[in-house]
Amino acid sequence: MSRAMELEDLHGPATYQRFPITAVRGSGAVLWDEQGNEYIDCMGGYGVAIVGHCNPDVVNAIRRQAETLITCHGSLYNDKRGEFLDKLTAASPHGLDAAYLSNSGAEAVEVAIKLAKKFTGKKGMIAMKGGYHGKTSGALSATWSKKYKESFEPLLPNFKHAEYGDLEAVQREVDEDTCAVILEPIQGEGGIIVPPDGYLRGVRELCDKRGLLMIADEIQTGLGRTGKMWACENWNVVPDIMTLAKGLAGGVPIGATLTRSEILHSFKRGEQTSTFGGNPLACAAGSATLDFIQREKLPDRARLNGEKFLSGLRDIAQRHKLPREARGMGMMLALEMRVDIQEILMQSLQKGVVFTYSGRNVVRLLPPLVMTSEQIARVLSVLEDVVSSEEAKRAG
Repeated sequence: MSRAMELEDLHGPATYQRFPITAVRGSGAVLWDEQGNEYIDCMGGYGVAIVGHCNPDVVNAIRRQAETLITCHGSLYNDKRGEFLDKLTAASPHGLDAAYLSNSGAEAVEVAIKLAKKFTGKKGMIAMKGGYHGKTSGALSATWSKKYKESFEPLLPNFKHAEYGDLEAVQREVDEDTCAVILEPIQGEGGIIVPPDGYLRGVRELCDKRGLLMIADEIQTGLGRTGKMWACENWNVVPDIMTLAKGLAGGVPIGATLTRSEILHSFKRGEQTSTFGGNPLACAAGSATLDFIQREKLPDRARLNGEKFLSGLRDIAQRHKLPREARGMGMMLALEMRVDIQEILMQSLQKGVVFTYSGRNVVRLLPPLVMTSEQIARVLSVLEDVVSSEEAKRAG
């Protein structure tokens, strides 16, 4: 065990499922550990490294801003904050012309919950079974999994959960106090679950008919991940509120709650503020990230490379007995197994590929969108070798 591991175990929380490597350097879709071993990174910081580790444009923006101004509270105007807000709203779905800047995805969801209640004057919300929105109290109230919630109840009241992908189930939960429906366009923590065609459009129409706000959690699906700039665009749906974070500033912590001006301005002065939200460093990194995504056409790249990746995963699923299904969209992918995947993850790590997971049996892939075709081919080769090895071990 390295000194870094010892120190983290000694002084840090035991709340993470740890992989036995100490990452010290990254570039593009590659990580290196303390010994100089190289890994292709399909975890990507759980989708954060969307423009690649240490993207040169982002690094240069951070370096320049760090020498100029690092912090600036929202009580003062700031050039980088204004520039970033302008770029972000310009890149957003039509009508989402205002944004509240925070520091994380969970914070972005907290703001969305408060906005929905404030704007409508109602308190009830409908979230989805299998959905994940964060671990702060409000976001956790919208999250489905009981393993995350039970120790901290009671959480916020007036949350109901409907079956994801079942429009009638959502309709049954609507009552006179419902203010909003919150969902992920594609469920991430739930196992990379792509909704049936017509579902998101149906939710949008239900919200319009019943006077509800539709909140799309694009924290994991946004910024080109699914082959479109925003996952909702795959179904031609525009939400009333959209939450962002993950790769929005190229790895620097940031969160954003996008909405229409009239919804954002329902907040009165002092009702929602943040010491660090919208700081110049994060905003400079965010502007560089958005510029890179658009200039390099990363959504198109994610769509094309994602098709190759998914085809390879499906080939593995067809040729072997342990996989149950390959699924996903763009560079948001999964290989569901019939067995616990712990050994598959560890064997892959030994062969130089870092995966993440959804639950006990889903290999989840959220790689940087700059991953090359050669790296994709290597990942697929490693995964097939590991699956073959695990099958042979079980057969023996």
